[in-house]
Amino acid sequence: MEGNIVQQRDEEMEIDLMEIFLLLLHQLPLILSAGVLTALCLFLGTKLLIAPTYESTTKIYILSKQESSSLTYSDLQLGSQLTADYAELIQSRFVLEEVIQVLDLDTTYEKLSERVAVTTPEDTRILSITVTDTDPVRAMETANAIREVASVHITNVMDIEAVNVVETANMPTSQAGPGTLKNTLIGGVLGVLAVTAVLVVRFLLDDTIKTTEDVEKYLQLSVLAVIPLNEGEGDGGRKKKLKKA
Repeated sequence: MEGNIVQQRDEEMEIDLMEIFLLLLHQLPLILSAGVLTALCLFLGTKLLIAPTYESTTKIYILSKQESSSLTYSDLQLGSQLTADYAELIQSRFVLEEVIQVLDLDTTYEKLSERVAVTTPEDTRILSITVTDTDPVRAMETANAIREVASVHITNVMDIEAVNVVETANMPTSQAGPGTLKNTLIGGVLGVLAVTAVLVVRFLLDDTIKTTEDVEKYLQLSVLAVIPLNEGEGDGGRKKKLKKA
C-alpha cells in the first residue's frame, strides 16, 4: 500500500520537459517582447540617468636608496613586495585630503578614495594611479595631483631616494563608463529569464485537467467517451433548433 502511494507521488512530481518546451515555444513572442522591452528600459536608463565617467592614469617608479648598479633577484623581489606599501600610502587619508585642498575639490576623502585605484603590473615596481571622474579634465588634474603629493609622502615615510614619473596623466577622450551595451544585454537577458520563470512556475502550479491524457495520468481512470464542444453554437442556436422541432 505504502509502495503504491510513493509511486503515485513520484508520478505526480514528474515534469514533462517536452510540455514545458512546447509551452515556451508557444509563448516565444511574449518572451522575446519582454526581453526587448527590458533591454530598451536599461538602455534608456543608462543613457539618461547615469552620467558618463572618464579615467585618467599616471605611472610612477620608486627608486630605493639601497639600490646600486648590481641588483640581485632578492632585491627585486623585496622591491615588488614593497609596492603594496606604496599603494597604501598613495590612497592614505593624508594624501587624498591634501589633494582635495590643493585642487579645492567639492568632495570628501571617502568619496575620492572610491574613485582612485592603484595597480601594479606583475613583476614590476611601476605603480599606476587611475582616477575616475565625470569630468575628464578634473580626472587628469586629480591623478597628477595625487602623484605629486604621494611622491613627497612616500619619500618621507619610506626613506627612499626618489619617485620617478614614468607617465603623466592623460586627457581621456573616450568614456570609461557606464557600459551601455553591457547593461542593455543584461537587461534583455533578465527580461527573458523573468518571463520564462513566471511561465514555468505557472505551468508547474497549474493542476487543472485539460485533456484525456490528464484524466488517465492523475485520476487513474479510463476515458469512455469524449463529447465534442462546438464553440460556434451557443444557446441561441440550440433554442432555434428546439423551436423547429
